[in-house]
Amino acid sequence: MILSNSRQTGLAKTLAVFAVLLGSSGCTAFLAPRDPFPATPPEPPIESSVPRELEKVTLPRYVIEPPDILLVEGVKLVPKSPHKIETFDALLVRVSGAFPDKPIDDAYSVDADGSINLGPAYGRIKVTGLTLEEAEDEVRRQLSQILTDVDVSISLLQSAGAQAVTGQHLVGPDGRVNLGTYGSAFVAGMTIEEAKAAIEEQLSLKLESPEVFVDVLAYNSKLYYVITQGGGFGDDVTRLPITGNETVLDAVASIGGISQVSSSRMWIARPAPNGVGCEQILPVNWEDISRGAATATNYQLMPGDRLFIAQDRYTAGTATVAKILRPFESIFGFMSLSTSALNQIARFGLSNFSN
Repeated sequence: MILSNSRQTGLAKTLAVFAVLLGSSGCTAFLAPRDPFPATPPEPPIESSVPRELEKVTLPRYVIEPPDILLVEGVKLVPKSPHKIETFDALLVRVSGAFPDKPIDDAYSVDADGSINLGPAYGRIKVTGLTLEEAEDEVRRQLSQILTDVDVSISLLQSAGAQAVTGQHLVGPDGRVNLGTYGSAFVAGMTIEEAKAAIEEQLSLKLESPEVFVDVLAYNSKLYYVITQGGGFGDDVTRLPITGNETVLDAVASIGGISQVSSSRMWIARPAPNGVGCEQILPVNWEDISRGAATATNYQLMPGDRLFIAQDRYTAGTATVAKILRPFESIFGFMSLSTSALNQIARFGLSNFSN
């Protein structure tokens, strides 16, 4: 098809604008299809600032994401007043005027029947559903039957509802942690301090000035990947967590070394941060790392990195040839078997062949 001069000029302008846009992004434009498994990885200039074995950097502040596991411990979990005493609450009961040899000054748990057991001399007193003041009046009334000049003080040591807060909490797909009877708090995208504030804010709906301790128990959301090309038999992908100290050598060790179908050609494919800028390809010299103890390409791995280990060319070529020849081998085998059967029929007859 021949374009007119005006159309050619318009097309040239369009291509020029497209080239400027590509150049302004800072990324190399590939106008032709690229080989997905090149013989050697691209060789971009390696910046000296890229972290490596002897020049590691600390990762940015950890941001909580699903499916991290948080450890939450209650430091101060006091229900808002007036608190109604519940089963399995822990109460501190102090009584003046009790028998000298049988004092009442200890912590008592509210049993399943809703009562506290003050001992054989005093018996059980039911307190569930009462406020602390009402419980004091009830205990005073019961003890007044066997004691004189009784004064009772009851305070809450631990609420049974606090048991649902302390422990391990999985950050769900919706970015929230379940706090049991106190609801759930959204913590995805937050630091530990921000998550602590969010959890305490949720707890404050039912508790009086709550205070909790929050830490990350399992770092499950920050990962890197080791992709081993399978020599024509499919690629293996291993998903490993980032702890902030892994290098290329650690990654290879974590998968048990280089497989029989792999070569020593490998590189790191590093995604652009938050999709801004260009992806990085960092060539790795495995021979220098493993045999020479060189650290120049033993890079520190970052979240999202892909360590790609290329296949052995000879093994891949052998597998490709085997795949191509396998159908023909089946056809030739079937034809050979059929020819042999027909020859036996023609030579000995169908009855002998059947026998």
